[in-house]
Amino acid sequence: MLATVLAAACSKPSYKATPAESEAATATVAQSHGVAVLVGAGDIASCDDLHGAIATANLLDKISGTVFAAGDLAYPDGSAEEFKDCYGPTWGRHKARTRPSPGNHEFHAGGATPYFDYFGAAAGDPNKGYYSYDLGAWHVIALNSNCDQLPPQGKGCSAGSPEVTWLRQDLAAHPGMCTVAYWHHPLFSSGKKHGNNPEMKPFWDALYAAHADLVINGHDHDYERFAPQDPDGHADAARGIREFVVGTGGKNSHRELGAPKPNSEARQGDTFGVLKLTLGATGYDWEFVPEAGKAFADSGSGACH
Repeated sequence: MLATVLAAACSKPSYKATPAESEAATATVAQSHGVAVLVGAGDIASCDDLHGAIATANLLDKISGTVFAAGDLAYPDGSAEEFKDCYGPTWGRHKARTRPSPGNHEFHAGGATPYFDYFGAAAGDPNKGYYSYDLGAWHVIALNSNCDQLPPQGKGCSAGSPEVTWLRQDLAAHPGMCTVAYWHHPLFSSGKKHGNNPEMKPFWDALYAAHADLVINGHDHDYERFAPQDPDGHADAARGIREFVVGTGGKNSHRELGAPKPNSEARQGDTFGVLKLTLGATGYDWEFVPEAGKAFADSGSGACH
């Protein structure tokens, strides 16, 4: 039940989507203000071993809706060849309905140019890499957590950075809507390889102040669900944001979990899969859909603030 590197980034030409690109990007998210589905993962296609990306792409074949891709989409370097030969034959067959956000591996290629070239208008302005859209009754925000790659240098993801300033303005322009945001690096993670990323706190501060509901990340190659919490990691059932780490799109390295962080409710590091969110007018259902042959599952419901 529905309970309802751096210089290249600065020197890119100004961005203008072609009419065809804009039409294609808009069509993928033009749904009625009823129930909508958002499904996806991060950390996807490794050219060294594609079996995980193949398995999760097969799951997407059977799930309708808009696809999110939460960074590190083509390993190891986010090159044009890796997008063509590794991401393309797997998740690439869902490109027309995908709204991506970039990971750190995309920026191994100068300024993440192959990533922006591959997705076109759907990835937003390549001088920013962040954007938002509406999906059913929800407002959806795709952020770029590689803030050190964005001009002006030295601002990072700080509260005064252009991206966080834009985020606050975007949230203010969509009051009263259920809100989900996704990007690559999680503020909270029990993954042993990476763990918490404190530099993401200004994103959370802005989202929490605007009563946002959900955050989705990748980076650690595991699945983890947290109870609603505030930006300081305190449990907050009334206003807290529920975070999912879904680095289970197909990359098969460093999937070991560390000690569970506070408010961690579910986690696993040995099953590829996708997170399916069914978004209604006043709440959401979540479901982790595992690769074929695996038994781990996680599901539940939540209400918007």
